[in-house]
Amino acid sequence: MSKVLIIGAGGQIGSELTFKLRKIHGDNNVVATDIRHSNLDIANSGLFEILDAKDFDAVKKCINKHNIDTVYLMAAMLSATGEKHPMMAWDLNTNSLFHVLNLAKEGLIKKIFWPSSIAVFGPTTPSKQTPQHTIMEPTTVYGITKQVGERWCEYYHKQYGVDVRSIRYPGIISWKTMPGGGTTDYAVEIYHKAITDSVYDCFLNENTELPMMFMDDAINATVDIMQAPSDNITIRSSYNLAAISFTPQELFNSIRALLPEFSINYKPDFRQAIADSWPKSIDDSFARTDWDWKHEYDLELITKEMILQLKKKYTSSEQVI
Repeated sequence: MSKVLIIGAGGQIGSELTFKLRKIHGDNNVVATDIRHSNLDIANSGLFEILDAKDFDAVKKCINKHNIDTVYLMAAMLSATGEKHPMMAWDLNTNSLFHVLNLAKEGLIKKIFWPSSIAVFGPTTPSKQTPQHTIMEPTTVYGITKQVGERWCEYYHKQYGVDVRSIRYPGIISWKTMPGGGTTDYAVEIYHKAITDSVYDCFLNENTELPMMFMDDAINATVDIMQAPSDNITIRSSYNLAAISFTPQELFNSIRALLPEFSINYKPDFRQAIADSWPKSIDDSFARTDWDWKHEYDLELITKEMILQLKKKYTSSEQVI
């Protein structure tokens, strides 16, 4: 049985991935780590340690202590936050990757998952059905760190045989955790406001089309690529991944169909320029061919599930954002 280490387990994707991997591998075979106890459900439901992803010696010590063979490096500073703290984003996003790549090169790790993002693309990238291999001129610190990371992943695989696997996440929508400073966060925040305030001030304009995905699909894709035979993985930089694309207005309309009193105001801020540099839709045919990727949730299903679960959440906790 694999011994799994999740670095950045308290984040939006990392937290749900932790629960999924514990179901697959068993609670005692999955070690969740983060820089702090930000998610008590993760910390209290299985093996958990405080770990700084930037500390090479601490990461190595944790791997040796638990006999880890598989690492999911989910720690990262996202796009909007990264623009406010560019050097911190560079330090976290790049050095943490080097640490696990070098530990794999030493033979301490057998397999690595590292997430990339549609942020690797830029305004010169074809925006419709963005192909797997295309122009990549990112304009954000986050995108730059992910593009650099992709190149190093492919290099370490070719030069040292490191089994590293990656997917370029689109925007992720989840009701279980709050977003963590990304440009696509509006697509999560809007559902919360639909329940708590009945009005939402959107930081993107109404026609900003972006690729999006429900969290369940993102988690399944992450598990699927890691379970695929090594020979099936033909892309060692990062796979394009897609489900659906929509605009804030289309998302608002889907919510309004269930909550007629809901309203929206458009107040674009600095994140608009970031969104404008990203693709509108993604061609993920390599992922669908190589490891049988397929998504399940369309916009209607996402909205129904988000409204249903958030109503339960706020009713039970009486929590107000």
